[in-house]
Amino acid sequence: MSADEARAAAERAARASYGKLVALLAAPAGDVALAEDALAGAFEEALRRWPATGVPANPEGWLLTVARNRRRDVWKSAAARTCAPLTEDSAHIDPLADHDPYAIGDKRLELLFVCAHPAIDETARTPLMLQTVLGFEAAEIARAYAVPPATMAQRLVRAKKRIKQARIPFTVPDRRSMPDRLPPVLEAVYGCAAIASSPAGEAQYLAVTLAVLLGNEAEAWGLAALTTLTLARHRTGFVPLDAQNPSDWDAALIDEGEAYLRRADPSGPPGRFQLEAAIQAVHCDRRRTGHTDWAALDTLYAALLIVAPSLGARVAAAAVRGRIDGPEAGLAALPTDAESFQPYWATRADLLARAGRDATAAYHRAADLTDDPSVAAFLRSRA
Repeated sequence: MSADEARAAAERAARASYGKLVALLAAPAGDVALAEDALAGAFEEALRRWPATGVPANPEGWLLTVARNRRRDVWKSAAARTCAPLTEDSAHIDPLADHDPYAIGDKRLELLFVCAHPAIDETARTPLMLQTVLGFEAAEIARAYAVPPATMAQRLVRAKKRIKQARIPFTVPDRRSMPDRLPPVLEAVYGCAAIASSPAGEAQYLAVTLAVLLGNEAEAWGLAALTTLTLARHRTGFVPLDAQNPSDWDAALIDEGEAYLRRADPSGPPGRFQLEAAIQAVHCDRRRTGHTDWAALDTLYAALLIVAPSLGARVAAAAVRGRIDGPEAGLAALPTDAESFQPYWATRADLLARAGRDATAAYHRAADLTDDPSVAAFLRSRA
């Protein structure tokens, strides 16, 4: 087996199982940093050994065995440190054998809710989930939060030290505490969908699992609807939404997402994720009607800007305004504090082009700010 093939197998294992393996390794002692270090060492060992021995039948079991040995070595004194030999049988060990699929979901959920503990700095909770449980790099998370990578790395290191020093238990909070911890957990799942390197369907799986476990939590069902409707339009390569052929969208997933949205029955005004899911439902309805209901989108964005006036929502609302009242009105509605925000430049370029004005510089700026090569290529072709 070539080194490239071994690396590809290790990358697949990381995408599929990183969060689960960290949760299993961290649970006994509550040391997230040690669990990550041990698992990183296991991946390094895999890259050294797999090209010669081949990928084991159960890569997860192999990685967990090596990581547990490394973790045990750290726990033991220098005199007693020994590493159990990795035998051929190790490749057949199933790290999930003692847990049914639902319990594995619970284990990941435990780690998500641990990262939302009140003792952890509020600004670090969601980023910590994205890195520790969902396996994203600090630099990717920093881009999503529009902060310098060094700043994000500092937040994450401090949060992990806090978990270790405070001995925060790896347990799901009871129902009295869960509502206070839920918002950053929902944000982490939402962030998983927004980061470009996230595997297709991962955020949707987490959102639906969380909604089912929580039962009647309206915002959780709103997030399940949002991720499902977004997944229904997923495609390889970038094509603008208005240029996509709705017949290519997944009708079954659209039906599923709409069903989740109906379950998101709030006792009060709808929350952010319910409104964002409703916006996606309007876009998906083009598969049935053949046109986009811009007036409905305008109403939904007006509500969203009251509930969650994020920079992304403000830019999207300006794009909708440009569809209803013309591109000049859309340009006037764009926020003025978004100079480093990539969607701002992409939207501005589109509105300038629709208004018959020079959009070249805006398209190039939008292309420079994206990490997605297909998006950059599309924007440069428009420029």
